[in-house]
Amino acid sequence: MVEITIEYAGDLHCNATHGPSGSHLATDAPVDNNGRGEAFSPTDLVATAVGTCMATVLGIVAQRKNIVLAGMTVTVRKYMSDDQPRRITCLEVDLRLPLPASHPERMIFESAACSCPVYHSIHPDIEVVINWHWQ
Repeated sequence: MVEITIEYAGDLHCNATHGPSGSHLATDAPVDNNGRGEAFSPTDLVATAVGTCMATVLGIVAQRKNIVLAGMTVTVRKYMSDDQPRRITCLEVDLRLPLPASHPERMIFESAACSCPVYHSIHPDIEVVINWHWQ
């Protein structure tokens, strides 16, 4: 169990503290939803979570196999609904690995990205598109 403490600072800003590490994170409502867009929005954090989770799981697999993934990048594009209720409709993930498409562990990496806990926690109504870019 991990505890995260959140303080509402007013003006649609929140400050979150990660209990185990004491790290801090600020959020703000996006401009298109009454905010100033000065920090990650809560739905931005969902997009960030899926991208960082996939990168972390890929890193774990790479460590176990003594494969260097330094330089890997992940880009996530978040699409929101135009209707109510306001919600995420699609997360498009670009995974850029510094490995050739012919790498013998390619299928293991592709399977691993889809095994991350955040990916499995996303509601099935949210489309998740994964685009693989090999060196």
